[in-house]
Amino acid sequence: MNTSSAPGKVILFGEHAVVYGRPALAVPVTQVQATATVAGTTRPGIWVEAPDIGLASELSRLAPDHPLAAVIRSVFAALPPTPLRGTPPICFANGGRRKGVTIRVTSTIPVAAGLGSGAAVSVATIRALSSFLHSPLTNDQISTLAFEVEKLHHGTPSGIDNTVITYAKPVYFVKGQPIETFRVGKPFTIVIGDTGIPAPTKESVGDVRKLWEVDRPRWEKVFDEIGEIARSAKEKIESGEWRVLAPLMDANHALLQQLTVSSAELDRLVEAGRRSGALGAKMSGGGRGGNMIALVERKNAPAVAEALKSAGAKRTIITTIDRTPEV
Repeated sequence: MNTSSAPGKVILFGEHAVVYGRPALAVPVTQVQATATVAGTTRPGIWVEAPDIGLASELSRLAPDHPLAAVIRSVFAALPPTPLRGTPPICFANGGRRKGVTIRVTSTIPVAAGLGSGAAVSVATIRALSSFLHSPLTNDQISTLAFEVEKLHHGTPSGIDNTVITYAKPVYFVKGQPIETFRVGKPFTIVIGDTGIPAPTKESVGDVRKLWEVDRPRWEKVFDEIGEIARSAKEKIESGEWRVLAPLMDANHALLQQLTVSSAELDRLVEAGRRSGALGAKMSGGGRGGNMIALVERKNAPAVAEALKSAGAKRTIITTIDRTPEV
C-alpha cells in the first residue's frame, strides 16, 4: 500500500494576469490536504473510490474526461509497461493470479474555493500510484501530468496550482519559464476567508479573455500593474518586509475588481477584514466566489477570522507563511 498527501494552496498576488505571462506568487496551505491511498486487491480491475463525492467505480466505466480517471490513465501512459503494469483497464498480475488495485482519494480542501483542490488530488494520486508501481515520478513529471488534468478543471490554467502544490514551497511563477521557489525572510500570517460559493475558475478566466480580446491595450496595462505588484511583493517577502504587502494587496484587489472577477461577497469579506484590523486584504484565485485573504498581525488573526465569519465567510483558515531555506 502507498499513501501520499498534497497540500492546498493560496495565491498571494498575480491571479489572472499570470495567464498572460505576468508573475504570480503562491504558497502552500498545509492545514488542508488531499490524500491518495493505493492498495492491491484480489478483486480484478482498477477501482476508484472518492467517498467525498460519492464515487466508487471501476476505471473503465469512467468517462475519459473525468478528472480522476484522466489522472490515473496519465500515470499508466507515462510509465513503460512491465508484467506488473499495463495500460488501463489491464489488471495487475501477481504470481499468475489476477490482481487488481484500489485507488482511494479523500480531501479536506474545499472544492471550487480557490485552494487548489483539483491539483492537490491530482498530485497526491500521481505520487501514490507511481510509487505503488515501483516507478516514482519526479516532481517535474508530477507537475506536468497534473497540469494536463488542470485543463479539464480550468480550460486554460496558468500552471501555478500544480506547481506550488507539487513542490509544497512558496513559488514565484511565470508561465513558460523555469520554476522559481523563493525564500521567506520573516514569517507572516494570513487569514483565508471562504465565501462558500463555488469559484467557477474556467468561467472567470474565459470572461477575462473576452475582455482582453475586445480591448487588449487597456487590459495589458492592467496585467502589467498586477505583474509589477507581484514582483515587488516577492522582494518584500524575501527581505522580511512583510507589512509592505498590505498596500500591495489592496491595490491588487482593486485591479481584480476592474477585471470583473471579484464579487459582492468577496468585496464584503475584504472590507470586513480591513475594518477588523487586517493590514490589507484581497480576493484570491479565480474569483466570483471562492476565497479572500487578509494580512494580519499574528495576535489579531483570531479576531479577524471571527469578523470574516460574521460577514458571511463559511469557513476560515489561519496560516503562517514561514521561513524557508535558501533555494
